[in-house]
Amino acid sequence: QVHLVESGGGLVQPGGSLRLSCAASGFALDHQPIGWFRQAPGKEREGVSCIKTNDGSTYYSDSVKGRFAISGDAKKNTVYLHMNNLNPDDTATYYCATLKSPCDSSGWIMDYWGQGTQVIVSS
Repeated sequence: QVHLVESGGGLVQPGGSLRLSCAASGFALDHQPIGWFRQAPGKEREGVSCIKTNDGSTYYSDSVKGRFAISGDAKKNTVYLHMNNLNPDDTATYYCATLKSPCDSSGWIMDYWGQGTQVIVSS
């Protein structure tokens, strides 16, 4: 059974940093692309990053490119999202997910995901 558990969210001031974690069970990450998504109230869900955990290739949306970094640890079966230089527009609930589509496709489609972790960027 596939389970994904997000953690690491919290309240941070603009310009600050957070590291989100996605602990996976029921499958091995090293052969599974994983995406990070976010959704704020009243906003559409946005895919922000994707990683091919077998070779480490990473992908980012324009909104986070240069500020966020996705990484994976196959031994720990965990994917991370390092978020830097955060701004209020980054406020959202963040989800990690297995994908129905490849990272290099035109869109990232969630398959399985966890309960999410909330990130609030505010002074």
